[in-house]
Parts: sequence; structure tokens; C-alpha cells
Amino acid sequence: MTGAITDVMRSTRAELLRFRRWPAVWVTIGAWLTMTALFAYVFNYVSYATGDGSFSNEGTSTDALLADLLPAAVPQAVAQGMPMFGGAMMMVLGAIVAGNGFGWGTWKTVFTQGPSRQSAVLGSLAALTVAVATTVVITMVFAFGISLGITGVESQSLVWPSLGELGRGLGGGMLVMEMWALAGFLLGILAKGPALSVGLGLTWALVLENLLRGVGSLLSAVETMTTYLPGTAAGSLIGAIVDPPSSGDGTPGVLTVLSGTEALVTVGVYAVILPLIALVLMRRRDVA
Repeated sequence: MTGAITDVMRSTRAELLRFRRWPAVWVTIGAWLTMTALFAYVFNYVSYATGDGSFSNEGTSTDALLADLLPAAVPQAVAQGMPMFGGAMMMVLGAIVAGNGFGWGTWKTVFTQGPSRQSAVLGSLAALTVAVATTVVITMVFAFGISLGITGVESQSLVWPSLGELGRGLGGGMLVMEMWALAGFLLGILAKGPALSVGLGLTWALVLENLLRGVGSLLSAVETMTTYLPGTAAGSLIGAIVDPPSSGDGTPGVLTVLSGTEALVTVGVYAVILPLIALVLMRRRDVA
């Protein structure tokens, strides 16, 4: 048992070293931070400063717009983008982490010369989890930095979010982002490559689930199935954390289909089942 744990820790350290030196990882995280800045702050601040409504905040008062840009609203502002856009980026990250191992021959080399398949995959999953957690924390710090700048420019009083709000934002965001990263990891193993797995993941997360939910509103049998899809569970978990919008349709991907408890359990089940399937596949399949 001790030897297996040591092998997993060594695999995790090796994977983390690979992540740090891998440009694709930083590009993916940078893309997510850019989206957070644009959709959570830049567009809304321009709308506030110019007095023009936009597709995302039409009908919202300027006072409400400004309140959403201040530090007290950071946990909710960041969390709202995670079910769809942040999740899509983490799915890409998980897919390239697992999929590139086939294209580069990394998995084959590790399994031949390194620890057992189980230890190597567990190490990769652990490193991916560390990367997701780091991304969530960096995103919060990044958002606080932007928000503090707006607070200073607009001469507003500095009010921090409560520890409970911050904890819910971090915890909910971590669960959602981790679930999508694990889904991408599984797709990378299924497709044995990054390109197809990334394409399939993005198509599912951004297109197919929305289409299925649209069909589900017309067919009760389909509606029952869509209730517990990954995107529905993730959106409902964040929907239970953030305040409902005062006007408009709210943020894309944020839902109220499931209760907070149901969504939490469903996301948790996915977070357990997805890596288990990945482990079984890697132990039984040819990696060549």
C-alpha cells in the first residue's frame, strides 16, 4: 500500500511539472481568465460608464450594474461563468491532458518504464485536480483585482463578501470545474487523442445539452433524462449559489432545474463515476 501511494505521489509531481512547462495549459487558463474579465467586468463596466444597455444587462439599473462590479459580488460574478464557459475550458484541459498522452506516446512510455497503470492515471487525475483548484483560486484573485480597481476608480466604499459567500463561490466553482475537467479526461481516453475529445466535449457542453433541454420542454420523457445531465446539474448548483437576476434571462448555463442539494449530489456522483470509468478503461485497453 505504501509503495502504491508513493508511486501515485511521484506520478502527480511529474504531471505537475509537465503542466507548468506546457504552454497549452497556460493558454487554456488564460482564455478562461480573459472570458471572465470580458463578460463579468469589461462589458458591464462599459455599459455602466456609457449608460448603454447590452444583451446581457438590458433593463438593469446603473446602481445594480455597479454593485455587480464591486468586491462584495466577486464570488457570484465568477461562479456564474463556470457552468458553461469555465466548464468548457476545463473540459478542454482534461481532454488534452489525457489525449495528448496517446499522441505523444507518453502513456505507453510511462506504463512500460514507470509505475502501474493505476498509479500513473491516479497521479494524472490528482495533478489535474490541483490544476483545477489552482485555476479557481487564481480566477477569484484575478476578479478581486479587477473589482478593486473599479472600486477605486468609482470612489466606492470597500465592502468584502462574507466568508460564507466566498466559501460557496469557491466550493461550488471547484466542484463544477472539476466535474467538467474529469469529463474531458474521460473523453481524451475514449478518443485516444486531444482533437476529437476536445471537439466532442465542446459540442456536448455548448450545443447538445441545450438542444436536449429544448426538446425536453416538449417531451416529458426527454425532460426526465435532461434533468440529471452534467450541464443541468452544474448549472443548478451555481444557480443555488447566486442570486436570481432582477431582470432578463440571467447568465447562460445558470439554471434552477434541480434544488441545491440535488445538484450537489448529482455533480458529486459524476465527479466519482467519471474517473472510475477512466481508470477501468486505461487498465483494460491497449494504449498504442
